Amino acid sequence: MIARFCSKCLIILLLIMIICSCNPRLANGLRKNDLRRDVEMTTDKGTLVIRLSDSTPLHRDNFLRLVKEHFYDSISFHRVINEFMVQAGDPDTKPYKSVSDTNRAAQTIPAEFRPGLFHKKGVIAAARTGDNINPTKASSATQFYLVQGKVFTEQSLDSVETFRLKRKLPEPHRQVYKTVGGTPHLDQQYTVFGEVIRGIQVIDSIAVTPTNGPSAGNRPLKDVKILRARLIKRS
Repeated sequence: MIARFCSKCLIILLLIMIICSCNPRLANGLRKNDLRRDVEMTTDKGTLVIRLSDSTPLHRDNFLRLVKEHFYDSISFHRVINEFMVQAGDPDTKPYKSVSDTNRAAQTIPAEFRPGLFHKKGVIAAARTGDNINPTKASSATQFYLVQGKVFTEQSLDSVETFRLKRKLPEPHRQVYKTVGGTPHLDQQYTVFGEVIRGIQVIDSIAVTPTNGPSAGNRPLKDVKILRARLIKRS
């Protein structure tokens, strides 16, 4: 009986070893398969699915770790501006927060600007402090925003280029801003590191939430929470 039991234990142990070898733990605490997963974010206003970009590995891996640690569960969207963006990731909006949460929020990530990643509607980007104290444009390790933006005309894009960006937008980007919409004046100023692939209408629902106004931080009068964020298999 003991020999039979030990044989079963050995088989189980071998299976675990095989599974782990196929999905090894990486140096940053993630597993290899985590890099091929999407993020499902359930909010008070509905559920959306985010696909992170492999072109921004520092931001991708950081966000994946936070999701696996349940950092975003119960966090509120603390800054909401209709036709612009909705922002979350401040642990002070949690009903409780740990020392680890506070330490995470104090960290930054080097900027990862990529020519192909721009502020079209539905992207996720990292918030950051202003240029006056952050000349390298390093990102907040926890705070992010989802772009709603608006649709632009040819003339309004010309104005953005002349007075905000001081440079020309790539023509493919202009076409997206004239059809899908977004926030072009933020391009190459804040790191875009993924986009919503399902549930983009949730951003619109959050964006129209009444707030306390610009002078008080544009915080929703009634909290809009991320109920749960988790990794899911890509469909």
